[in-house]
Amino acid sequence: MTRNLKISARKTDRKNCRVFGKIRYLNSQVDARILDLSTTGAALEVKAPLYAASGSKVRIEADDLGMLEGVVRWKHNGRVGIQFDVNSNARALVASYFRFFHREVPRVR
Repeated sequence: MTRNLKISARKTDRKNCRVFGKIRYLNSQVDARILDLSTTGAALEVKAPLYAASGSKVRIEADDLGMLEGVVRWKHNGRVGIQFDVNSNARALVASYFRFFHREVPRVR
């Protein structure tokens, strides 16, 4: 039996990381850990349920990254895929993180 979760993969290279922060949706906020990151999006593990449907606007806040805005693309088993808004600020923040803060970490399963 195959399961189609309708998760579209990012086309850009992603790097595994462990950045802790918060994800905000409307008036709620959930602690999260960024598992992998690219210039166009991120996969996060959330500590509590995030009541945002696919297509909902969210904001990620992390000390190492700053504030990134994006859209929920998928949710599955406590993990969330976010596609960043296409603007120079998101690309600059991610590039800065990789230049100054990133340390290679093993993949989390």
